[in-house]
Amino acid sequence: MIALIDYGSGNLRSVEKALLHVGAEVRLATRPEELKHAQAVVLPGVGAFDDCLHALAKQELLPAIKAFIASGQPFLGICVGYQALFEKSEEFNSHQPGLGIFAGKVIRFPNDPSLKVPQIGWNRLQIARPDCPLYKGISDGSYVYFVHSYYPEPVAPSIIATRTEHGITFASSVWKDNVFATQFHPEKSQQVGLQLLSNFVEFAKR
Repeated sequence: MIALIDYGSGNLRSVEKALLHVGAEVRLATRPEELKHAQAVVLPGVGAFDDCLHALAKQELLPAIKAFIASGQPFLGICVGYQALFEKSEEFNSHQPGLGIFAGKVIRFPNDPSLKVPQIGWNRLQIARPDCPLYKGISDGSYVYFVHSYYPEPVAPSIIATRTEHGITFASSVWKDNVFATQFHPEKSQQVGLQLLSNFVEFAKR
């Protein structure tokens, strides 16, 4: 069973539908105790970093997420759910700390008149870690769907699973042990996204 964290994220249903499509059993989780018996957890996200962290804190989910990750069971963060895994964000002069699973901060794309911000639409993946279980059967250069103005800047380059170019080259996904996270939206990325989610489900069954 995969626990899909429900903190009011706008894309919750599309993530749920995509996971069901690839054969997962999905349960929405709004309370800490609902993570305890899950085989895997997915943290989706649309919107601002602070809003996400405040909502998770209000539902007392922050310690439960950290405990689940520490247990070694599979965890997937998507978009703001990816950003939340880092220490802090520059978004709207944020003072809300992140989960701190990874060292680094979330920064904005450069102020460049020629650069379209937010990045909305399809862009390519440069696979930096072909051994990452999420990318089994996914070709380097595959297109996925993004909607964001900010992205994490990991301190440790070794956790970067893919990179993407949009004015600059940024870490579009990371992986370390049982923790996976993507800046792009697998649930909106058609066949490539479904393959990625299917890979995560298979990883969770091991």
